[in-house]
Amino acid sequence: MFFLNSIMVNFMEGKIINYRRGKRTQTTNQMIIVSDDAKDIIGKDVVYTTEANREIKGKVSAKHGNKNAFRVIFEKGMPGQAIGKNVNIKN
Repeated sequence: MFFLNSIMVNFMEGKIINYRRGKRTQTTNQMIIVSDDAKDIIGKDVVYTTEANREIKGKVSAKHGNKNAFRVIFEKGMPGQAIGKNVNIKN
């Protein structure tokens, strides 16, 4: 949470790393994200905004690995161009 021009902004930022995948499959509506502030974000809402200003919403479902990575289940329609882009994690 921080203030931007005296308006309280109540979200954190994360970065999409990759699709959730197995050895031979990938799940295109589930992504792995990394967040610096990783306290209690399981169950939080995540919003990815495309270049056409379309919002794709998701929810943090579980931790992924031993670092600050989490699995997010998004709505259908996540583009491959989203990998490496930032997302907003709402508090």
